[in-house]
Amino acid sequence: MSAVAASALHEHQAVAQAPAPRPSPTVGAAPARVALLGTGTVGGAVLARLGGWRGTPLGERLRLVHVANSRRATADADGIVPEHAASALAAADRSSSLDAVAEVLSGGSGARVVIDATASEAVAERHAQWLAQGIHVVTACKIGQGTSLARWRAIREACAAGGAGYGDSATVGAGLPLLRSLRELQAGGDRIHAIAGVLSGSLAWLFNHYDGMRPFSALVRQARDAGYTEPDPRDDLSGEDVRRKLLILARAAGVALDAGEVEVASLVPPELAILSREGVDAALPALDAPLRERYAQAYKNGEKLRFIARLERVDDGNGANGRVAARVGLQSLPGDHPLAAGAGTDNKVAIWSDRYRAQPLAIQGPGAGAEVTAAGLLDDVLRLVG
Repeated sequence: MSAVAASALHEHQAVAQAPAPRPSPTVGAAPARVALLGTGTVGGAVLARLGGWRGTPLGERLRLVHVANSRRATADADGIVPEHAASALAAADRSSSLDAVAEVLSGGSGARVVIDATASEAVAERHAQWLAQGIHVVTACKIGQGTSLARWRAIREACAAGGAGYGDSATVGAGLPLLRSLRELQAGGDRIHAIAGVLSGSLAWLFNHYDGMRPFSALVRQARDAGYTEPDPRDDLSGEDVRRKLLILARAAGVALDAGEVEVASLVPPELAILSREGVDAALPALDAPLRERYAQAYKNGEKLRFIARLERVDDGNGANGRVAARVGLQSLPGDHPLAAGAGTDNKVAIWSDRYRAQPLAIQGPGAGAEVTAAGLLDDVLRLVG
């Protein structure tokens, strides 16, 4: 562990435990003004959920005033009907501009919220700016908190400066209570010793279905066509997505790791890694022989292959400031291991702490899917606006 990470173990712990203030509800308060960025699979599910709330007490707490994708934007201070947002966006004659978001949200009273349903680096770069202006940010995008330590710190500092909250429940586990559990354990005086888990819904699906007989490449194509993986499956197979999720969990647990301190064992062989996106599909069979060999060895030992992320505090005599090891990669686990069970795209995470030493706290549930991700996003919005 680097000196930077070691010295930062407790530097931001109090902030990391509570990034999202929860205002007290105010009777008769104006509805929160909401800007939705991204209208793809997750953004579409957010709109559908908002549409289902229309005319209910939940719906009355939120007013959708801005919707944008990477090309166009539409805005209405009086509110956009969620069911009509797609058609309004298609007919919009204004180009999408991140500069316009704060201005659109500024009119009227009530809380202001940006929902980031994109995977955009450019949008993630704006998170701290909006937070510093007092605009809550709710996101499923891991680029904000799961990349550089400097950006993570900037987000925390902007929350404090602007009095705004950062809703990140959907960044890991598609809204499962992972981050909330870590923060609440620490708030109660507990100390996290280790975290281990299956953090990728797509990789969970692949290794829950792989039997060593059907080519792994065929299974990857099936997962991609079903929408379980990214359009370029190397984004999942490389382990980089899992690295980002582990960084978010580690930082929430009070361990300010830098990205380079997570050891990642990619499943993508060098000959596949160097190809253009267009050439990937034909070269996927390069995965087959290595995975068949690993499966055969695991099967011989009565074990199961799982793609695991691990964070462990190593007891080297330095107490609370001891070394931290973080790694991501494919592991062969005994059949009765807590992380070997699961089905479909389930995420499963085990947390060891002072309170849970002998038997870890286990959290399991769907770790991918537009509907559960949208629900996690809107849960955060409602928590923030009171």
